[in-house]
Amino acid sequence: MIIRETAYPRAALIGNPSDGYYGKTIAFVFANFHADIRLYETPLLTLVPNCRDGNEYSSVDALADDIGSYGYYGGIRLLKAAVKKLRDYCRAHGIRLPRRNFTLEYSSTIPNRLGLAGSSAIITAAMRGLLRFYDIESKMDPSEMANVVLAAERDELGIPAGLQDRVAQAFNHPVYMNFDRAYMEKHGVGIYDRVVIPDELNLYVAYRTDLSEGSEVLHSRLRYEYEHGVKRVVDAISEWASLTDRFRQAMDSGRLSEIPGLINRNFDLRREVCAGSISSMNLDMVSAARSVGASAKFTGSGGAIIGTYEDEEMYNALEKVLSGRGIKVIRPKVVYGK
Repeated sequence: MIIRETAYPRAALIGNPSDGYYGKTIAFVFANFHADIRLYETPLLTLVPNCRDGNEYSSVDALADDIGSYGYYGGIRLLKAAVKKLRDYCRAHGIRLPRRNFTLEYSSTIPNRLGLAGSSAIITAAMRGLLRFYDIESKMDPSEMANVVLAAERDELGIPAGLQDRVAQAFNHPVYMNFDRAYMEKHGVGIYDRVVIPDELNLYVAYRTDLSEGSEVLHSRLRYEYEHGVKRVVDAISEWASLTDRFRQAMDSGRLSEIPGLINRNFDLRREVCAGSISSMNLDMVSAARSVGASAKFTGSGGAIIGTYEDEEMYNALEKVLSGRGIKVIRPKVVYGK
């Protein structure tokens, strides 16, 4: 039997990047792109390379372009980390894995290194497939899966990250996340509530086709300043959490007219606190979107933005102003999965 699993890119609607610092966020996954795995039993455990794992190039320029798109390490490391962390989780929880080997393949259409959580989508899809293969799906709930996927990236691969992406992908549903420190230290997970995004809230996602960057610079600096109690950073985390609560209240009460201002403030606060980590091209993308009246903030740590628009006329204007800068605009198909 061939097992197939899918995970989707994440868009942070409000509150990021406070998720790694005991803050609050709302995020969702959307089906415009996807990461897929295929897994089937074989005599040896085999991880199949994808195009991003290649080591042969037609020229020096082709090698440089590949690095710009995928970084230096490719995707096999993500599969290795997923398998190892599943093994670690099972040992820690007294779960005996059958002595069965498999071949694991992956592919992804998620634009890479653009703040859409493409790496964690691959790991999440792999984790789902592994749980099915070993028939232990009931042994790991979505909250635990998010922790395991984060550990695969952060502990195994040294990728600075927070829980938000992995929670949205593990739940496969829009989620309000409260990373209250006392609760997390007691329970090991945050407070996660599934939410519904109103159909009347016109959302767009836009991403650059000529910009690819990771989140390491932002998170490394923010982590250092947060742990050293820098006041402007501590205050910003608190305000991002407040913006998240106000956003949820506005959604629940139908006060959708308040949401664009909250989205804009989320980014403006980020710019105040993390100015040195925002490139001129990223800043131009936000400014261009706002120039036609749309709201705009990062979906993650740069390279892609999310916001709201009022009507078709504004959406068309948004497409026009962004396409001229090499930026694609889509309407995200929000996933409400199991």
